[in-house]
Amino acid sequence: MYPGKILHPVKAAFVSTYPPRQCGIATFCSDLLGSMKQLYGNSNGEGPNQHNFEIVALNRGSKSYNYDREVSFHIRDQHHHDYQRAADFINLSPVDAVSIQHEYGIFGGEDGNYISYLLNGLKIPAITTLHTVLEKPTAGQKQTLMRICEQSTTVVVMANTAIDILTRVYKVPREKIRLIPHGAPDVPFLDSSYYKDQFNAEGRKVLLTFGLLSPSKGLEYAIEAMEEVARAHPDALYIILGATHPEVKRLYGEEYRHNLEKMIRDRGLEKNVTFYNQYVTLERLVQFLVATDVYITPYLSREQITSGTLAYAVACGKAIVSTPYLYAEELLDEGRGSLVPFKDSRALGAELNKLLEDEELRNRMRKNSYQYGRQMIWKEVARNYASAFDQARLCYGDMFVQTEKGADVTERALLPEVNLNHLRAMTDDTGLYQHSVFSIPERKHGYCTDDNARALIAAAMNWRLFKDEAIMPLVNVYLSFLYHAFNEEKGRMRNFMSFDRRWLENSGSEDSHGRTLWALGYTIAHPPSEAVLGIANRLFKGLIKAPLSFTSPRAWAFSAIGANYYLRRFGGDTRVIKIMAELSEKLLKLFKDQASADWYWYEDILTYDNARLSQALIAAGKNLENDDMFEAGLKSLQWLIEVQTNPESGHLSLIGNDGWYERGGEKARFDQQSVDAAALTDACYQAFVLTGEDHWLKAMEWAFNWFFGSNDAHQPLYDFSSGGCYDGIQPGGINQNLGGESVASLLLALQRVHLVAHQGYFQEQLNLIK
Repeated sequence: MYPGKILHPVKAAFVSTYPPRQCGIATFCSDLLGSMKQLYGNSNGEGPNQHNFEIVALNRGSKSYNYDREVSFHIRDQHHHDYQRAADFINLSPVDAVSIQHEYGIFGGEDGNYISYLLNGLKIPAITTLHTVLEKPTAGQKQTLMRICEQSTTVVVMANTAIDILTRVYKVPREKIRLIPHGAPDVPFLDSSYYKDQFNAEGRKVLLTFGLLSPSKGLEYAIEAMEEVARAHPDALYIILGATHPEVKRLYGEEYRHNLEKMIRDRGLEKNVTFYNQYVTLERLVQFLVATDVYITPYLSREQITSGTLAYAVACGKAIVSTPYLYAEELLDEGRGSLVPFKDSRALGAELNKLLEDEELRNRMRKNSYQYGRQMIWKEVARNYASAFDQARLCYGDMFVQTEKGADVTERALLPEVNLNHLRAMTDDTGLYQHSVFSIPERKHGYCTDDNARALIAAAMNWRLFKDEAIMPLVNVYLSFLYHAFNEEKGRMRNFMSFDRRWLENSGSEDSHGRTLWALGYTIAHPPSEAVLGIANRLFKGLIKAPLSFTSPRAWAFSAIGANYYLRRFGGDTRVIKIMAELSEKLLKLFKDQASADWYWYEDILTYDNARLSQALIAAGKNLENDDMFEAGLKSLQWLIEVQTNPESGHLSLIGNDGWYERGGEKARFDQQSVDAAALTDACYQAFVLTGEDHWLKAMEWAFNWFFGSNDAHQPLYDFSSGGCYDGIQPGGINQNLGGESVASLLLALQRVHLVAHQGYFQEQLNLIK
C-alpha cells in the first residue's frame, strides 16, 4: 500500500490497449491503473468500478480478448463509429477525466487519426500520453498529432526532448505539455547473482534484452557483437526475452526469430545466446532484470522517444549499453549508461567487453541509474498523473478549444457506414458478376475485367480504411481474376468471361487494359500484404507498355492514373515516369486540338467516365511539374461540372449514355450511370488535394450526393439495406437492378468520402446526405 491517500480522487476513464493483448501500451496502461488504485487507497473493492475507473480497450479489428471485468467498453480499431460511441459511453459514465494512451499504430484510420472521433465527442478533459513524438513525421502523422494535441486538455510526454519537438515541430503551447517519466517497478538494489540460479546462470555474466521481438529491435547486431564478447568471456550469456510481436507474427510468422536463431548457429554461439520465447509476468521479469549484469537496447530508430524496457532497466539499477535513440540519449546521460553507434556490432562488442571487465565502472553505472530511477517508480508516476488529472479538470473550461476541423468529423455528418453485403453477394470464387436481376446475380452475362478492376480498387480502399482481414478474400478473388485475364502472348488484357469460365476474346478493349493498370497502381500504392504487392507489381510491369499504342483517350487516362499511383511507392522508376508523361502529353495535345471557348473538352463528344480524363491530367501535371497539363485538367474539370449542373436546382445532372452529348447537340438525360458520379467525385477530390482550394471539396460533396437523391430523379440510388447501388436513372425513374459496375462505383465514391472525412477535411456545415 502506498503511504497517504489523495483526498479527492479523480474518477477517470482509460483509453488504451489492455491485457491480455500483448502490447507495450497495454502493459503500461495496466501498470498505471494498478498504481492509481493503490494511490487512492482502494485496493479491496468488490466490483470493476469500485475504484472509479472505466477502461475502454482497443481491439485489433473484430478480434476479441478475454478481458477482466475492469474493461467496460471495446473499440474495434478500424471502425470509426466505435470511437464516437466510446465518447458517448464515457460522457454518460461517472468519470471526471479521460487518460488516452497514444501510439499511431493502435488506432484506426490514416496515421491513426480515428482517435479524433473520440476526442471530438468528449465533454470532459482529456489527458493524452504520447508514446511516439516524431521529429520528422510524414504530413499525415504531423496533422494527426497536431489535432490530438489541439483536442487534448493536457499532453503528457516522458522525455524533455519530446517537449522540444512538440513545441518546435507541432507548435504545441508549452503550458499544455507535462513531463511525467515512464513508470517502472519498485525493485530493491540487489546483487545480480541473487536470481541467477533461476536461469542456470550461476557464475556467469548475464546480458539481457527483453520485449516483443521485431526487426526494429536490431537484435542481429547484438548477436554479432556476442562473437567478440564470447571470445573474451566464454561464460557470458546473452538472454533474449520475449515473444514475437503479434503484428510481426501475423504478417511474417516467425521469420525474424528463425533468422536470428540461424545467426546463432552459424556463429557457434549456442552456449552464449539463448531465447526465452515468452510473454512473462512482472514478477518473472523482475527476476530476469535482477540477474542481469549488462542490459542491451540495440534499437535501430533514432526517433524512438520512449522505451518501457529501458525505463525498467534504469529503475532496476542496471549497467546499460544502447544505441543513441532520443530516449536513450536522455535517460543514459551523466554516466547512467553507454551509447554506441547504430548498426555497429564491433563498437557494441567492445563496449560490452569493457563493462564486463570493469566491475567498478559497472557498479558506478548501476548506482547512477538506480538513483535516477527513483522518480520513475510507479508510486511516483501515479502521483504525477493524479496531479495532472486534477489540474486538467480545473482548467478544462479555459484550455479546451474544439478545433474547427475536428468539429465536423462525427457521425452526425450522416455519412453511411460502408456496407459490403451486396458486393459479396455479387461475387463468387471467380470474380464479380457483371449484371443482376434486381439484387440477384444474372449469371448468363458472366464477368468482365472492367468490373473486377473497379472492385479490386474498392477492396484495396476498404483495407486502407479498416485494416480488416475479412476483406482479403475479395482482394484475392479480384486480383486473381485480373492476373488470369492477362494474355501474355499478346501483352493485353482480356475483358469478357462467360459464366463457365471461358474467355470470349483474346484481347479486350483498350479501356479494360487501362482500368486494370489503374487498379493495380492503386493496389501497389496501398497493398494489404506483401504477397498482393508482389503479384500486382508483376502484372503492372507486364501491362504498362501497351497503352502507348492505344487510341482510346480513356485508356490513356486510366493508365496514367494507375502510373501515378504506382509512382507513389516506386517514385524513381524512370520507365513508368516516361510512359505516364507520354500518355499525359497525348491527352494534353488532344485537349489543345479540340478545346474552344464554348467546348472546353478533349473530344467532340462527352460520353462515359468523363472526369477521368481531367483527373489524369491533374495528377500527372502535378507529378511531372507541368503547369500547362495541370491547368488544363483543372479547367476541363470545372467546365465538365458546369455543363452537368442543373440550371434550376443546381444538382448534378449527369450525361446519359442514351445518346451522350455531342458538340452543338443536346445533352442526353438518360441512362445516367453511377460510374460517372464516382469518377467526378474522385476527380474533384484529386483537384482539392493538389490545389488546397475548398471549392473542389464542395464539388466532390456535390457529385457524391448524386447517389443519395440530389439527381434528376430526386431519389437515392443507394440501397441502404444491402449496400448496393441501383443501375442508373431512366426516363421512368430508377433502374431497379443492382449490378456489379454500380456497386463497385458506389463503393469507390463512398469510401473516398470516408477517407476524406477521416482526414479531417469536411467543414461543420457540410451535410453529406441532403
